[in-house]
Amino acid sequence: MRIPNRKNKKRKDPRRGIYVLPNLVTTASLFCGFYALIAAISGNYYQAALSVLAAAVLDGLDGRIARMTQTTSAFGVQYDSLSDLIAFGLAPAVLVFLWALKPFNRFGWMAAFLYLVCGALRLARFNVQTGQVSSNFFVGLPIPAAATIVATTILFIYQMGGTGSTGYLIVLIMIYVLSFLMVSNIPYYSFKGLKLAERRSFNFLVAVVLIFVLVALEPYVVLSVGILGYVLSGPILALYRLKKKPVPEPVERTV
Repeated sequence: MRIPNRKNKKRKDPRRGIYVLPNLVTTASLFCGFYALIAAISGNYYQAALSVLAAAVLDGLDGRIARMTQTTSAFGVQYDSLSDLIAFGLAPAVLVFLWALKPFNRFGWMAAFLYLVCGALRLARFNVQTGQVSSNFFVGLPIPAAATIVATTILFIYQMGGTGSTGYLIVLIMIYVLSFLMVSNIPYYSFKGLKLAERRSFNFLVAVVLIFVLVALEPYVVLSVGILGYVLSGPILALYRLKKKPVPEPVERTV
């Protein structure tokens, strides 16, 4: 009876382990979300909003780093989704409740919970649809974009002179609208097809430089307008495509 060689058996086993670099970036995004929770509970809404924005930047980097270094993995996808649920689901929900929704009592915390559960459903649907839909578009509003508009709204209010918590009705309505957009079938451009490494026109470079200048002058205002435009772009393009569809002519019935 032949005894199998342990060395050969080890060589045949698939290589185990995880890619460190992209998962470290995901962990940093998760840390920003956790710190946003701590800051919101402590009443530091300004710092909490900045932490959510930092998490959004890191979330955009981890995927690009994984694709550039060819270190994408199923583990990374699942870890990224769990991190997004904390950083862009739980943290903004608690933040916006303590900042603006608490005066509305049950309508306030129900809005915050609806935002959280719709974000979780959005992430679950995204994981299921990976590889089945075009990568150029997202189905429904991405949860990082929803969290970003919550954060930029808080920063914009602070920029306009607001301090501490507030009780604006428009914020309550905004949370319900964002929750609906996340679970809707409205397509949103993903910017994954935008290849900055390719040759572009000179005017394109000038436009990018102009955007950087505007962000440097009024960062919170420009970010608020930009993310609001992205949120509105989905319904506007959906209505435009709906109007472009040809209306079928009525068929005459013969007796």
